[in-house]
Amino acid sequence: MTAQVRYGQFCPVAKTSEILTRRWTPLIMRELISGSTGFNEIHRGVPLMSRALLSKRLKELEDAGVISHEEKPPAYKLTEAGGELAPVIVAMGVWGQRWVESASDGPDWDAGVLMWDMRRRIDTGMLPPGRIVLQFDFADAPAELRRWWLLIEDDDVDLCQSDPGFEVDLFVRSTVRAMGRVWIGQRGLRAALNAEDIVLYGDRRLARSIPDWLQLSVIAEEAARQRPTSGRDKPGRARKGHP
Repeated sequence: MTAQVRYGQFCPVAKTSEILTRRWTPLIMRELISGSTGFNEIHRGVPLMSRALLSKRLKELEDAGVISHEEKPPAYKLTEAGGELAPVIVAMGVWGQRWVESASDGPDWDAGVLMWDMRRRIDTGMLPPGRIVLQFDFADAPAELRRWWLLIEDDDVDLCQSDPGFEVDLFVRSTVRAMGRVWIGQRGLRAALNAEDIVLYGDRRLARSIPDWLQLSVIAEEAARQRPTSGRDKPGRARKGHP
């Protein structure tokens, strides 16, 4: 078992780094800040992390006073100290969005991670009442990850990898790379639509209003807020504050 990193300095940067710079810890914090509370829900956001290591990291964060753990119902929640780390995690994302670009042909574009993140940013208040089914098709994803559905009823948004059996209201065709770049704010949604890198067909009202109900990541919105928006797509209005 790897020993806890100790820098041997009283400096607050060193002490904070002892907590936050452990492998996977910033991503776990991202999930908690995004509203994930259950173990399985957190693991869904970091699928390449072993469950044993996730359990270990959560225990470390609990020991550090960053999160609390409730047994019934089982849930992990940010403490006051953990909540104050939210701007730090978002700032890391903004810096990465601005200065570290994923290779267009690299292996890190994951349809499952993208859809899991997007599910949390559907503004149901901007959608018409009743059940809505959205189907996403990613041409560059492996066959088993190519097609996804979002089933929306009232304020509930469920992510499905198998056909939920209801009529689809809006089809979204794209690639993980094209949608991903829009999602993290490296490209405007309207620009991708105009170039037909994202193609919509089905309910025209849903298609026209996609900038309202499909919110970009908070990282994308924060990055846009920090730079002039003139001449660029303005970020959507967010109702739910998740990265």
